[in-house]
Amino acid sequence: MGHSGGLRAGTRYAFSRDFKKRGSIALGTYLKEYRVGDIVDVRCNGAVQKGLPYKYYHGKTGVVYNVTKSAVGVIIYKRVGNRYLEKRLNVRVEHVVHSRSREEFINRVKENAIKKRQAKEQGVHLHLKRQAVQPRDAHVVESAENFPETITPIPYDTHI
Repeated sequence: MGHSGGLRAGTRYAFSRDFKKRGSIALGTYLKEYRVGDIVDVRCNGAVQKGLPYKYYHGKTGVVYNVTKSAVGVIIYKRVGNRYLEKRLNVRVEHVVHSRSREEFINRVKENAIKKRQAKEQGVHLHLKRQAVQPRDAHVVESAENFPETITPIPYDTHI
């Protein structure tokens, strides 16, 4: 028996709409403003077949390089063998969402600027580099008042 490997093969769940997100598309999708250089996530919307990117690009992050009336051009780097190829997609705005990947970085930069300003006013030297999670501090567990407990399951009872 043959196996169909069509354009949308294997996308039964990837392109389906989320729970309580079915029906007409929210107006906010069309009101979002995209500019060249924005970082966006390609998130395919199965309700709109026009301008739908190929299934490989679903969930990938890229940079906007072109903006038209109802679509955006996105550059995505695709790994092919041992190299990365620059792919340029023209995707309708229904299939694109602003990426939140740089949100944490931008917030950290703003907070660091405030900390630097405060440290300069106080005349204190400040280290703002992130530190890896350090091992927990050593401690001693006392057994004088802390007796070990034996935990056993309750035996199975058939009475109702």
